[in-house]
Amino acid sequence: MELFKIKQSFFSDTTAEYLTPEEPENHSLLTIRFRAGRDTVNAVWMICGEDSILMQKTESNKEFDYYSCEYQLCNQRITYYFKVETEDGIIFYDNRGAVESFDQSYCFQVIPGFSTPQWAKGAVFYQIYVDRFYNGDSSNDVLTGEYKYNGHLVSKKEDWNAYTSDTGIGEFYGGDLAGVLEKMDYLQELGVEVIYFNPLFVSPSNHKYDIQDYDHIDPHFGKIVHDEGVLLSSDIQKNCQATRYIDRITNPKNLNASDEMFIQVVKEAHRRGMKVILDGVFNHCGSFNKWMDKEHIYENVEGQRKGAYITGDNEYKDYFYFKEDKWPDNASYEGWWDYDTLPKLNYESDKLYQYIMKIARKWVSEPFCADGWRLDVAADLGKTPEMNHQFWKDFRQNVKEANPNALILAEHYGDPSAWMNGKEWDSVMNYDAFMEPVTWFLTGMQKHSDEFNPDKLNNSKLFWNSMYSYSSKFTNSSLSVAMNELSNHDHSRFLTRTNHMVGRITTKGPQAAEQDISKAVMREAVLIQMTWPGAPTLYYGDEAGVCGFTDPDNRRTYPWGMEDQELVAYHKEAIRIHKENEEFKTGSLKELSAPDGCLTYGRMKGSDSSVILINNTQSSTTIRTSVWELGIPKEAELTCILSTDQNSFTTEKSTVTVTAGEIEVTLPQTGGMILKYQG
Repeated sequence: MELFKIKQSFFSDTTAEYLTPEEPENHSLLTIRFRAGRDTVNAVWMICGEDSILMQKTESNKEFDYYSCEYQLCNQRITYYFKVETEDGIIFYDNRGAVESFDQSYCFQVIPGFSTPQWAKGAVFYQIYVDRFYNGDSSNDVLTGEYKYNGHLVSKKEDWNAYTSDTGIGEFYGGDLAGVLEKMDYLQELGVEVIYFNPLFVSPSNHKYDIQDYDHIDPHFGKIVHDEGVLLSSDIQKNCQATRYIDRITNPKNLNASDEMFIQVVKEAHRRGMKVILDGVFNHCGSFNKWMDKEHIYENVEGQRKGAYITGDNEYKDYFYFKEDKWPDNASYEGWWDYDTLPKLNYESDKLYQYIMKIARKWVSEPFCADGWRLDVAADLGKTPEMNHQFWKDFRQNVKEANPNALILAEHYGDPSAWMNGKEWDSVMNYDAFMEPVTWFLTGMQKHSDEFNPDKLNNSKLFWNSMYSYSSKFTNSSLSVAMNELSNHDHSRFLTRTNHMVGRITTKGPQAAEQDISKAVMREAVLIQMTWPGAPTLYYGDEAGVCGFTDPDNRRTYPWGMEDQELVAYHKEAIRIHKENEEFKTGSLKELSAPDGCLTYGRMKGSDSSVILINNTQSSTTIRTSVWELGIPKEAELTCILSTDQNSFTTEKSTVTVTAGEIEVTLPQTGGMILKYQG
């Protein structure tokens, strides 16, 4: 066999077929496997630190030999790679595949004692920005003039389908948890397995990343059963006078009813086999927060102490970083990124520290029973790395003790491996090893639509290099639950990125985000999303054709009654295929050869394999690639279970013949295909 094909035959990873047990306990005995072409190599070594273990050939079939070795674990992370001796010399094998030289940063890694919830592996998530999803209860809507936010009166948008304004933090459309309950049938029919909510706790903005009260669901999302007081007006201007707002968000009847509404949502989700993830904002709170109370909202509320902004005479002042002793009304506190609406929390205060640990436990425990946390700007928390890591270790311990099956996902850009050590985060929102490479390859756009780079568009080599580089920071346990998004509340909508237009709502206006978009490229992106390792995560409305530049334009309402029904149907089929084929949820990934502008890869688990082909160029392209390296027989039939082109998609089945281990397929421009082999 020629050297090129010998290298193609090599395979190993840290899925269950090549690592047993897949999620080992401390001090357990690990079995590691490696695959090579039948009778093509002289010897294989597993290299782990200073240890070099000669692997034994333990199994063979018509095409492949399998080599195994055992390794005794301690209680620390290990990294390893393979050294293979062939007639032509030494070849190394790591996360990149067969390579000429070893690089420590691409090693396989195992963390004994670390596991992630089985239900989350490859699960289909759906992110809901509640105010913009569906208004199921108009009685809890924020009222125009109810209070001031950042110096401006808040307002209720009367037209659900109206564009957001460029400074729309205080604009509300009325979406709520009653709306989520009303649309549960839709979510289930779509195929959603996990609902991830943007923050739900009492907060004055529509995004709610400025928490006012961590102990309760916001009644504007929940239920308002007691509703008294006045709105602000020309002669009533201060939030301490906003008695309607104060009653709505401090009255125990409203808070308890709203908490009960959340309990109903979780119970209904669980009844349908779905999980629920909460957004945890613990690096900072809001200036409205009852501990700070810059707006004097809680000052006269029964049972509440004066906030740290008002007085320095209680422990609340230690919850924040004050630069000067300037009480009363001390505005010298540190804000996250200098935003005075987002006071940074000081975890040198043991009372605050323990309070947040109580919150961490509370919402994943009875009676609320949330299934985990997504952690906002998690790497920013605290003032030192030591404090940050200790906090997340304690957070994990508290959450997992309260709910061992809970998931802990962090928002993070860059290398997350310092936190994904088995003792802190389970995984991350997968920007670097999914959203960025997919976006650059398919659109040439930066994820905020702030840059178009034609050199990155259709650059297959860059795509794979990026994927290998960043995915190597994960263990398989973390990668299988990583949140693979195309869009979210912090970046432009993916469908807008397909128009290659650099801009924001302030420079181009909202209509420009909808011009010259390519649903064909969107379908390609979804095809990748549903066949790539990790948890595919839809941002509400992406499936319905929602466009938008970066925030706030990306936070448009779901277009009920005006959905792109074909795009919704496509998402349903792609999700169904993802869920029905186990290789897409927990199987191995292998790059296959393809011309530039195209991506070809395989997913395999047991005797089942699938081949995914993408042609992102503007002309039809013939792709000839080997598939025998996925374990597919050299003479076989593959079934096309989904194909898409520039105009539409189909799930009508057709066949592709494997001849001498290869297939030859002509893909139309901006087209994609999934071919299935079932052994």
